[in-house]
Amino acid sequence: MPLRCALLALAGLLQACIYVPRTTSVYDEDCKIYARQMTLEVTQVGTFGRCVNEGCVALLVGAGAVAAASAVVSGSIVVAGNVVYWFEKQGQCAH
Repeated sequence: MPLRCALLALAGLLQACIYVPRTTSVYDEDCKIYARQMTLEVTQVGTFGRCVNEGCVALLVGAGAVAAASAVVSGSIVVAGNVVYWFEKQGQCAH
């Protein structure tokens, strides 16, 4: 019973979040150029409202799976994007 109450309370407060890649421009002092860089950003996509018993557990499991999948996919995009941006920066840098 205490676990069920804790899950219900958590489900009421939990917000569904996903990870998305974000591209920003940063100034490189050494090369005197603006270079692009990717980072992961957490975005809220909704909140859990009223749910009952097994429904709350299913929502929590689903939200965890979606967050984990978005972290893996977006993290891979960020790594690949930063490699491309690094090569681009090396081509523009006068060193």
